[in-house]
Amino acid sequence: MGVRNQTQVVEFVLLGFSGIPNGHLYLFLPFLAIYLVTVLGNLMIFTVIQLGSNLHSPMYFFLSHLSCLDICISSVTVPKILVNFLYRRQTISYNQCIAQMFFFLSFSGTEALLLAGMAYDRYTAICKPLHYSRLMNTKVCVLLASAAWVGGFLDSALHTALMSRLSFCGVNLIHHIFCDLSPLINISCSDTHVNEMTIYLTSLIVGVAPFLFTVLSYVFILSSILKIRSTTGKRKAFSTCASHLIVVVIYYANGILNYDRPSAGYSLEIDTLVSTMFCIIPPMVNPLIYSLRNKEVKGALKKVLESQSKSTCHHTRN
Repeated sequence: MGVRNQTQVVEFVLLGFSGIPNGHLYLFLPFLAIYLVTVLGNLMIFTVIQLGSNLHSPMYFFLSHLSCLDICISSVTVPKILVNFLYRRQTISYNQCIAQMFFFLSFSGTEALLLAGMAYDRYTAICKPLHYSRLMNTKVCVLLASAAWVGGFLDSALHTALMSRLSFCGVNLIHHIFCDLSPLINISCSDTHVNEMTIYLTSLIVGVAPFLFTVLSYVFILSSILKIRSTTGKRKAFSTCASHLIVVVIYYANGILNYDRPSAGYSLEIDTLVSTMFCIIPPMVNPLIYSLRNKEVKGALKKVLESQSKSTCHHTRN
């Protein structure tokens, strides 16, 4: 029996922006601007890393994957929000909803695992500098990145398979701005005990474990930095992991606000604000954090722009 034959609901209504029925067109332009900044910013970081010969190192290898993930996460949610704003409706079909949930969980889980891999890279660079080239060779980098992508997609595939077994008996109002796991479970008329247990167990593997690993890595990193005698050495060592640390804090702070806050005591407007911050803001600010705080990225970007400018002038003269 197909997925759609198992449910009476053929579409859902996303209530996230229902409190501002006359303001959808006013929200369209800000959300469009945020989406364009996100895509162009992350695409710029990815392109600069590929073209900049001085950026072919493990740290920037992981950063290029992070940029791809940020584009994907934003593209899973924002275009549908923009379409709904434009047509003044808040509906999404059942199949689109399940697909959106699958890809959002995949990319979010992958990002958590990738950030842990980046923390390991910073740990080896600062705590094991003499063995860095051996511990973080190309094979290890590819293995860590591949494990993050595979882990994120396997986690999402499990949740999606369990979700497809649930029925939705007439109630199709989702208190969210996109299709996420918990809001869908909350409106199902099936027994969701297995789904809830799976969420709990997988969150330990994909959420809590990478977080604890990252925290532990930075405990060792800070300990090593404090042992450096010169102030200049301390500043240089800390600057190599400052951008990653900021991104980690933003990612997990938004994740905790979105998934671990109390279920009662929050209005739909607050829920909408928190959900928007989680799925839209981090992908936009990540390239800004890395480009503004990183001299190597800014230097490589300047070289790329100068090269493009010279190339344009050359073609114009010809």
